[in-house]
Amino acid sequence: MNELELAQHRAQLIAASVRARIDIAARDAIVGSGIRPDYQHNLQPLAISPESWGHISRQNIDPRLVFAHPEILKELPQSSIHYRGITTLSLKRVQQLVGSVDRWEDFSPGASKPRVTDEKALKVSVLYNAVTSSIITGTTEWTLDNGYRNILATIGITQDGRLRNVIGQEAERAVKGKIADWLSNQSDLESEKVSENEYLLGQGAEIAMRFGSEPDILFRRTDGGHQDVHDYAATIEIKGGTDPAGALERLGAIKKSFDQTPAQCKNFLIVGVVTDEMKRQLQDMHVEQTYMLAEVLHDDRVWRGFLNDVFHHTLRLLGAPLDERTTC
Repeated sequence: MNELELAQHRAQLIAASVRARIDIAARDAIVGSGIRPDYQHNLQPLAISPESWGHISRQNIDPRLVFAHPEILKELPQSSIHYRGITTLSLKRVQQLVGSVDRWEDFSPGASKPRVTDEKALKVSVLYNAVTSSIITGTTEWTLDNGYRNILATIGITQDGRLRNVIGQEAERAVKGKIADWLSNQSDLESEKVSENEYLLGQGAEIAMRFGSEPDILFRRTDGGHQDVHDYAATIEIKGGTDPAGALERLGAIKKSFDQTPAQCKNFLIVGVVTDEMKRQLQDMHVEQTYMLAEVLHDDRVWRGFLNDVFHHTLRLLGAPLDERTTC
């Protein structure tokens, strides 16, 4: 997918999400639920500032349309999109602070209602209300319409984030699939697929390869096929995003993964984009070699070099470096 196609797909996805009117569905569910929790006597436990409460009270705004409450979130988990939308918090940020709410906001047909614990409902309510209170008190003449505009903006941001995740997942699948296809065509490298994501490589199965996450691909040295999870030989991380704005965030995830590997492990990185700042920070990280995703997938010379670096020079599974006749 080129940059124009990516932009078109992103626009279509966000437009479709807005047309689906999940913001209105969540709002109608809150109002129509009949749940009328006691906010006024629980402002402090719910992290609702007295100033923001006074502001909406003077405007005669139904507090259920502004502030989250554990009773509402437990009964209507999908209402999270309404309250999270007002705060403009991303799904990832919410997950980092209080845990994931992705399943709560699943509006797909047939989606089952997730179980929400009292503790989780309170934590999420407190987060949403603390942020919403700060928005209300920090804005001149805040109105409920301002909140609705935030919800629409958040829905767009959420879909954009989900598209970025899809791009990353597609990049992982493409690289993993290409490696698996290459292995299946190698007569001079023994390989056995022992499960959906596990391979044993080399004579005597001396290397175990696992497709997973953090790292995306892990190579371990084994003892006659008995896998020792502590003996990391090499790892490969794949980050397919091409947006420079998110490069440093992706770098943080890469560092977290590579920092968990022992000093003798060789770490390889495949990325969709490298910025100047990212290049500078990579010099101080435990990275053996960095490759561009598009080149690994579409440039035979780079693909051959990548295979040689991993399977010949590092893992010593190939008796000689690959040439153009042996990469297919």
